[in-house]
Amino acid sequence: MSTTARHEGRLDISGVGKTFKVGGTTFAALTDIDLTVAPGEFVAIVGASGCGKSTLLRLIAGLDTDYAGSIFHDGAPVVGASLARGIVFQEPRLFPWLTVAQNVALGLENAGLRPVEKEKAVAEHIDLVGLSGFENAWPAQLSGGMAQRAAMARSLVNRPGVLLLDEPFGALDSLTRARLQDELLRIREHEALTAILVTHDVEEAVYLGDRVIVMAPRPGRIAAAFDVRLAGARQRTDPRLVRWRDEITAKLHAVTSDEDPGPTRRREPPPVLPLSIAGWRFSY
Repeated sequence: MSTTARHEGRLDISGVGKTFKVGGTTFAALTDIDLTVAPGEFVAIVGASGCGKSTLLRLIAGLDTDYAGSIFHDGAPVVGASLARGIVFQEPRLFPWLTVAQNVALGLENAGLRPVEKEKAVAEHIDLVGLSGFENAWPAQLSGGMAQRAAMARSLVNRPGVLLLDEPFGALDSLTRARLQDELLRIREHEALTAILVTHDVEEAVYLGDRVIVMAPRPGRIAAAFDVRLAGARQRTDPRLVRWRDEITAKLHAVTSDEDPGPTRRREPPPVLPLSIAGWRFSY
């Protein structure tokens, strides 16, 4: 793969269901999920805690393949994790003993690039997320927002067709969050990415998304979809965004109030991702 290679970004999700066992009881976390995402589209998914948003994201990423139904990425079934789909978690999860550049370079470990190509790709993506000058900084020297930028660069360096975002700004203060939302819009336009964002923040979903998917809980299912596309640059005070925010919030309250109490499930920890460095293997 060259540094200019580009994966496409169409997703076709059909009849997807997922069950879990809690104690001796089996319950449905997701049921009958049908969703098509066009190349270059930004889809935001909102819903109450426990409605299966992050579970669905894991299935799309290929981190969990035990489910009913089908998920296709550019016509090929998703059967495991792939360089074609990058993922950013709420926690940056940078290796503390590696510099920013070294952390970003980990994303290219299996890309088959020559050293000079790898160095160029790392530099380009550090610049893309606004961290030029911090290539040799250690994670402990970064602010929360800078660390999340580095994590985003690591996910983007392979030039995936699909970027999956699991509440990536949830742990940040409001000012940093707003700045990174704007950065994400800029990066998305620059990279022509397909993106799926999971968030609890309806305002964030409306500001970033082309479509907002509202999920109802237990079992997790798609309750509604809102087209929130706007031509040109977005302004947070745009009355159309305010109106959509209010409509989506009302719908979210409506579907959540009908929730079946059912069994509860502890939120799964982030997956352990094995990485090898110079012949050594680590799990982090």
